Amino acid sequence: MAITDWPLEERPREKLLSRGPQALSDAELLAIFLRTGVTGKSAVDLARDLLSEFGSLRSLLNADRRQFCAGHGLGTAKYVQLQAVLEMGRRHLQETLQRSDALQNPDDTRRYLTARLRDYPYEVFACLYLDQRHRVIGFEELFRGTLDGAPVYPREVVKRALAHNAGAMIFAHNHPSGVAEPSRADEAVTQRLKNALSLVDIRVLDHIIVGDGSCVSFAERGLL
Repeated sequence: MAITDWPLEERPREKLLSRGPQALSDAELLAIFLRTGVTGKSAVDLARDLLSEFGSLRSLLNADRRQFCAGHGLGTAKYVQLQAVLEMGRRHLQETLQRSDALQNPDDTRRYLTARLRDYPYEVFACLYLDQRHRVIGFEELFRGTLDGAPVYPREVVKRALAHNAGAMIFAHNHPSGVAEPSRADEAVTQRLKNALSLVDIRVLDHIIVGDGSCVSFAERGLL
C-alpha cells in the first residue's frame, strides 16, 4: 500500500507536522529523507530494509560513499544530500555555541564536540579557541592518529592559539574504542599543553574526551 493511501495521521510527514520530529521512528524519519520508495515498497518499507541492512540509523549515516551507495534505493545523489544535511546539523551546533559562553553552556559544547569527533575510526585531537569572555572564536582538528593514539605537538598548539588570538582554550579528542576514560598519556599531554600555553597567558579551561554516547571532562574530574 502506498503511503498516500495510509490514514492521514499515520503518514510520516503529517505525523511530523502534527506531533513533532521526536514522535517519529527511525524508519519514519529516514522515509522522509528518502522521499520515495521502490517498486513494490513504500518509502517506509525501504527505510526499514535499509536499517536492517546497515544495523542501525547511526551506521547508515556514518557509512562511506561506497557502502552507502550500495544500499538498495540509494545512490550518489542521496549520499550528497545526506552529507549536506549532516554538515548543516554540525554548523547549526557550532553557531549555537559561538553565540554563548562555552563554560556556561557545557551541554552545547559537548553536543558540538560529540557531533564533530565521535564517529572517527581513529583518534583526532582538536581545539576550541575562546576569547577572554569564553566565547568561541573557532574550532580546529589539529592532529590525527591511529585507533589508539594521536601525536600532539605543544609548539603547534601554541602557534595556532596565538594565530586565533585566543585567551583560553578547550581541548578535545575522541576515543574510537568508545570508552571515554582518560589515560595517563592523556593526563600527561594535557599538563604539557597547559604549561606551554601558560607562558603566553592562555588559559586551559578543559579537556573533553569524547566516547560513544558519553564525554569525560578533565575539569569536572579535577585533572587540570
